[in-house]
Amino acid sequence: MDRQARLLPDRARRTKFWRASTFASALLFFNFSAPAQTKLTLEQALSLAEDYHPLLRAGIARIEGAQAGITTSRAYPNPQVGAIAGQQTFRVPGNVSGLSQFFTFSQPLELGPLRPARQQVAQLNRQSNEYLLAGTRISVLSSVRRAFYQVLRRRSEIDILTENLRLVEELRKRIQVRVEVGEAGRLELVRADAELVAARSAANSARLQYISSLTQLRTSVGSTLDADLTVEGKLDPFVALPPLDTLRQQALDTHPGMAYLRSEIKRFEANVSFEVAQRRPQPQLVAEIERPPDSPSYRVGVSIPINLWNRREGPIAEAAAQVRAVSAQAQNRELEFVSGLESAYARYNLATQQLAAFEQGLFVEATEAVRAAEVAYRLGERGILEVLDAQRVLRTVRLDFLNAQYDRQAALIDLDELRASDLRRNIP
Repeated sequence: MDRQARLLPDRARRTKFWRASTFASALLFFNFSAPAQTKLTLEQALSLAEDYHPLLRAGIARIEGAQAGITTSRAYPNPQVGAIAGQQTFRVPGNVSGLSQFFTFSQPLELGPLRPARQQVAQLNRQSNEYLLAGTRISVLSSVRRAFYQVLRRRSEIDILTENLRLVEELRKRIQVRVEVGEAGRLELVRADAELVAARSAANSARLQYISSLTQLRTSVGSTLDADLTVEGKLDPFVALPPLDTLRQQALDTHPGMAYLRSEIKRFEANVSFEVAQRRPQPQLVAEIERPPDSPSYRVGVSIPINLWNRREGPIAEAAAQVRAVSAQAQNRELEFVSGLESAYARYNLATQQLAAFEQGLFVEATEAVRAAEVAYRLGERGILEVLDAQRVLRTVRLDFLNAQYDRQAALIDLDELRASDLRRNIP
């Protein structure tokens, strides 16, 4: 009786701790099992990004500005008109005094390659902005897909860790009963309490990561989404990839990012031609009418500037330097494309191999290990540590399998982005 009296406060304290932990875990499970008011699919998220993302709207505005630049390049230079009037007075006999008028008209003439070169620069500028918008669209949609699947990943982690928390709670409850009836020592209950705290901490951490992933999804979409939001979707199926050399060539040939840099090289080369064309003197047609009080006079001529001091060496050299700079950027971008493609290709194959290993028996082995440890514990052949270790292994296997699934999905998104695939095709 004295021993039971001493154990009574300890039992009451543990019972209070058990009830509080059960309530907290039930509250955590309720928060993530309750139906959400707003559901978002991947197709809906991509549509929202295409309609409202600021980067895409900025790209459209740049194309409109480039189109206006084409209109500007086609415009002819405006003429200049002048008029001067005054009173002319002569005191010498035979001269006529009266109103004197003087009119001038001049029209710049664009001869040679100047006008075509300016139009070519403007047209290539529009083409570059179109490629830039296409590349921005691929980047935006890829960001949406990454954020969307990250939300699914975090939610699946919550499911796994919540299930693990439930198993630990049940195990802890059984241990408490055994301790109370004297079949197990209090040290086992302490170990179970410590494992319960670790399981609850992991579940809470997954919840925080889930909230953060939802915030990233809202940012990637570029539109306001409801705070009470849940996503619906599943992973893309396995894709048999073509050889790496084929993917590399496809990425370099079709990706808008590479096409943009090639277009920029052409645009700056056309700008060099435009600067060279400006060295050619452009004449002006000049007409003058002078109307003194007695007899008017008419004059027509051509004014030609002489490039004596300034032969535009500076602007031509600047344009040539821009061509070299963009060419170097294109080479660096090509290296980045190839490196990123090779990395994504290797990650996709590695994740596929890992999934095959899990599906071939790791799951079954980890599950059987937990069952065997629990049976041995009930028979008294093993301690609580073996059961807890087996549960940790099972939880790790489930999380590793989940990570391999979403690692392969992330690699596939990178591959689709690098080879400029239609990111909205075959959405599951």
